[in-house]
Amino acid sequence: MGVALKSSALTVSQYSCLEQLGQNPGLSNAELARGLFVSRQSTNVVLRGLQERELLTRPVAVEHGRARPTELTPAGAALLRRASAAVRQVEDRMVAALDADDRTRLLQNLLTCARTVAGPATDLHPVVEPEPGRLAAY
Repeated sequence: MGVALKSSALTVSQYSCLEQLGQNPGLSNAELARGLFVSRQSTNVVLRGLQERELLTRPVAVEHGRARPTELTPAGAALLRRASAAVRQVEDRMVAALDADDRTRLLQNLLTCARTVAGPATDLHPVVEPEPGRLAAY
């Protein structure tokens, strides 16, 4: 996946962040960190890099609390579409030898693993049901 994302000049972490925001606009740094399974500090580094490339926006200040909602810019959304197409090609190659039943079982097993790691009380943003026939949930 990292090789496929090079043409978009994205790392896997950056792509995952964009994908999260594409599916859940307005997430805070803390929510993104939980969804990406990394620290808030690591997420902040990724966010700053994407913001410098004008791929996302975060308000300088918020009216209430400290969480600053993050959203994709039009350029970020366009890059996400291109990068997602490249990731889908990798995914298609990865599961090409699996029949439909095996793909369904794999998806269900991966979703179970992700939910188990996140724990029952976690609002787990990345574990969303992907479109039919797709493995990537983000």
